Amino acid sequence: MSLELHGAGLKLGGAAILRDIELRLAAGEQAALIGPSGAGKSSLLLLANTGLRPDAGAVRLLGDDPWRLPRRALRALRARIGSVYQAPPLPPRQRVIHAVAAGRLGHSGELAALRRLLWPDDAAGVAAELERLGLADKLWQRCEQLSGGQRQRVGIARALYQRPELLLADEPVSALDPRLADDSVRLLCEDARARSATLLVSLHSVQLALEHFPRIIGLRDGAVAFDLPREQVDSARLTELYAGDAPEAATETPAAAAALRGLQC
Repeated sequence: MSLELHGAGLKLGGAAILRDIELRLAAGEQAALIGPSGAGKSSLLLLANTGLRPDAGAVRLLGDDPWRLPRRALRALRARIGSVYQAPPLPPRQRVIHAVAAGRLGHSGELAALRRLLWPDDAAGVAAELERLGLADKLWQRCEQLSGGQRQRVGIARALYQRPELLLADEPVSALDPRLADDSVRLLCEDARARSATLLVSLHSVQLALEHFPRIIGLRDGAVAFDLPREQVDSARLTELYAGDAPEAATETPAAAAALRGLQC
């Protein structure tokens, strides 16, 4: 298993953010995480990338309990896990080539990583990832000169360049127009499939989730509301999941239109 959460719980500031989460993703599996704002999607992904430690239950990543590993082994595990954030942590004055090349720093020793951070030795490889995302002309541009959508795509390029075994993406296309969002999610899925990597993506757009992922996990109030094959996610389940908080999703595709019809009544 690439990702296992058993009875996982999380409290922040004394408030329960996640409760009794049971989730397993096998190697090569792809799933979308959906739910209303505040459901706990980002917190769940932070548990899955060791950004947060659970207060209850257990988390296993790529076969290991990260919180029982010595420091060097934990660093090696984190190098096998890629993360894409809604607001990528890109230093404003950093050039795009360095931002993307940073994806592989975890695979190097500290001195080698510092050298590569200052002067990447694989400009062609970085440029190839940027080209896949329509950013080939941004290679030497500073991150502060990019739009929000371009910064998100640089964050995706960095994760793809890393080539992780487990890829976690938190609202990775929220700043993109519908065409770019669709293209970028498709690229994430195709890349993971080609490498037999595991992919878990949280999305506001139900349409994108239904179009690209065979498994849909609904999260509400910090708990798993459902975990089902795409074909079983009907309008009744979505209506209950998003009660009081309608999702950002168009109805341009038949699958999404059928699933969301109940939400629009």
